[in-house]
Amino acid sequence: MAALRCLRTALSKSAAYQTVRAFSLGTSSRTSVAVVLSGSGVFDGTEIHEASAVLVHLSRAGADVSIYAPDIPQMHVLNHTKGEVTEGETRNVLVESARIARGKISSLADLDVTSHDAVVFPGGFGAAKNLSSFAVEGTGCKVNKDVQQAMTAFHVAKKPIGLCCIAPVLAAKVIPGVEITVGQDKDDGGRWPYAGTASAVVEMGAKHVNRDVLISFCQKSVPLSLFDACHPS
Repeated sequence: MAALRCLRTALSKSAAYQTVRAFSLGTSSRTSVAVVLSGSGVFDGTEIHEASAVLVHLSRAGADVSIYAPDIPQMHVLNHTKGEVTEGETRNVLVESARIARGKISSLADLDVTSHDAVVFPGGFGAAKNLSSFAVEGTGCKVNKDVQQAMTAFHVAKKPIGLCCIAPVLAAKVIPGVEITVGQDKDDGGRWPYAGTASAVVEMGAKHVNRDVLISFCQKSVPLSLFDACHPS
């Protein structure tokens, strides 16, 4: 609960939140935000805690949320109690993401940038395994064509792109020279176990900014901090 209170406080001070709130409290229609999922479960899909936090706080900000996921097979299926790949089992990213969306979800191929004011990609290994091949191919990874098309469209339209946890690698690959954060570029005694990702996004052509945040929110390629000081120590 303390983490959620911290999250809400930080979000309420962010420019992204103020943009949403200005729309939702004004005379115009409410802000529409697309949320793109990558499955259901941290090790082979969306990190459910992150997806839930995003959805809760967008709802509290008064946004209309639409959920999307690519209609593709997962890279693999992991038994989350053992951390092991379940051999011979296949799952669909859209079908699995529908669990989080309570069934109200659309194929990412159907996302129309003109219908939304912003897009958010929660984290989880699905961003690096299903939305891209970063988990396997590193800096030489490929990004799913629907993800690339959607992200490019929001960038060209100068609309905010929110990227949680590992998801900023998608922007690093798709948007040349984008300024993002994946937290810190030093391990700091285990506090940032995936600090090596910072050098990877730089190698892909992005500019990395060290920040104590769990999300990158890019508007015109500039990150806005949402979760400052909420990283667990």
